[in-house]
Amino acid sequence: MNSKPILLVAGEPNSIFLEILFKTYRRKKIKKPLILICSYKLLILQMKKLRYKKRIKIIDIKKIKKYKLDNKFINLIDVKYQQKKAFEKISSKSNNYIENCFKTAIKLINLGIVNNLINGPISKKYFLRNKFLGITEFLAKKSNKKNIAMLIFNKELSVCPITTHLPVKKVSKKINKSIIFEKIILIDNFYKKYFGYKPKIAITGLNPHCESIERFNEDKRILEPAIRSLLKRKYRVSGPFSADTIFLKKNRIKFNVIVGMYHDQVLTPIKTLFEYDAINITLGLPYIRISPDHGPNEKMLGRNLSNPLSLIKAINFLENIK
Repeated sequence: MNSKPILLVAGEPNSIFLEILFKTYRRKKIKKPLILICSYKLLILQMKKLRYKKRIKIIDIKKIKKYKLDNKFINLIDVKYQQKKAFEKISSKSNNYIENCFKTAIKLINLGIVNNLINGPISKKYFLRNKFLGITEFLAKKSNKKNIAMLIFNKELSVCPITTHLPVKKVSKKINKSIIFEKIILIDNFYKKYFGYKPKIAITGLNPHCESIERFNEDKRILEPAIRSLLKRKYRVSGPFSADTIFLKKNRIKFNVIVGMYHDQVLTPIKTLFEYDAINITLGLPYIRISPDHGPNEKMLGRNLSNPLSLIKAINFLENIK
């Protein structure tokens, strides 16, 4: 078992992440030390608001190798941020703070202190500012990686969209044999490395029932040849399947992963099936990056009603992989 600490970046200051972290400390016996990158001032404000008490140990990043870390404390790397209330409106005010948190995380990874990262949610509207489709692509850029995949992971069934946070009208232009190959190879390598077997992968079609009224049918012209080529290379792929039936129980139980052509084609059914019992793993980075499968969730801020299951699952995964 890998004994390195688990690194947490709290992300957007005005989100439910610290709430679910506090609940995780309460509900789970955590085997590996956690290191939290966050504002000390913000942490104190939200602890008071949410009526949570735990001692805090502020970590000097320059001396981090000298610390004996355990979870009796919140092991905190303090990134300065000024906020008067526990929760405010999400805005671009926090952009520099979030950027500095990720810079600190990447520095720790490069130093070899950790080889993983769990990040809280961020605002695509304010933090990414149309420069990146999602935090997956943001972190890939920081690592100089082009071939990445978003895997929404559950032991029973996982999904992966070929395109991520892309408007539907642009999806068909991005579907090609090369990108399908990239995602399938990353998924196959991930399952072999961490679970010791080649996964069975279903690939959905792009069009309803894999049919099109247009002259150019992506399912016939792109997906079918790509799947034939992958089969020749001994990948355990099947399809293209109609997206409206592949998630029926009698069909989905045959596969470990279902790969779809766009975000909601596979994320809607997986969230319907498992709700919070799934984690978002970025494949293709030089470290394991996981995001609990929820957003900032502004409507729930300060209410202390959020479900910590996805974060617990993320920590469980990092505790149990080799």
